[in-house]
Amino acid sequence: MDILYGRNAVLEALRAGRPARKLVIASGTREEARMREILATAQARGITIEESPRRRLDDIAHTEHHQGVTGYFHARESLSLPRLLDAAHEPALLLVLDGIQDPQNLGAMARTAEACAVDGIVLSRHHATGVTPAAAKSSAGAIEHMSLALVGNLAQALELIRERGLWRVGLDAAAPHRYDSFDYTQPVAIVVGAEGRGMRSLTATRCDALVHIPMLGHVASLNAAASAAVLLYEVQRQRGFARA
Repeated sequence: MDILYGRNAVLEALRAGRPARKLVIASGTREEARMREILATAQARGITIEESPRRRLDDIAHTEHHQGVTGYFHARESLSLPRLLDAAHEPALLLVLDGIQDPQNLGAMARTAEACAVDGIVLSRHHATGVTPAAAKSSAGAIEHMSLALVGNLAQALELIRERGLWRVGLDAAAPHRYDSFDYTQPVAIVVGAEGRGMRSLTATRCDALVHIPMLGHVASLNAAASAAVLLYEVQRQRGFARA
């Protein structure tokens, strides 16, 4: 069971059809516009709604940033990587994450990925954040509409991605080629490493190309979520912003 919180996260989980046991809303919020939409969607699906003092929601969500609503949702099922690849559009576009630790970064990347019509996100089962309630809230609920594949061995996953005909392009601050020098009109998997250390060396060796984002100011790099956004929008710029 996942406890989701935040109005966008809860509403998008409902819209995506994720089974829920009940919602708990803060007293006095029923008539607020966004809450009315949440309640109408939940009631149409026959989901129990409880009204409680805000302090109880603080305890349920383990945060004060729940925006007056929490929901008890059944856990999402991830896809196998072969199933994700089978369902991808042409030309395919995947986002592969190597050891992302920060749920807010994962959520921000999922939000950009959904906006850029990414076919799916590939996540490592080990040494990385999962799809936590904080990630769901940070994504403004967008992660509910993304296909996710959890893999035990990222290097092997990248080999399967290559066998399926996708180019693997990794972000590396020390790479010789600029991020916009690659032809992203081909089927491609964008590979982004962890905050601070970037991709592991084994992951980098599985990439067909490594690219960097030029930095013109005083800081050495963007964070993982901002870097992923730059690359994903470059992919769609080259593809003419046409949804498959």
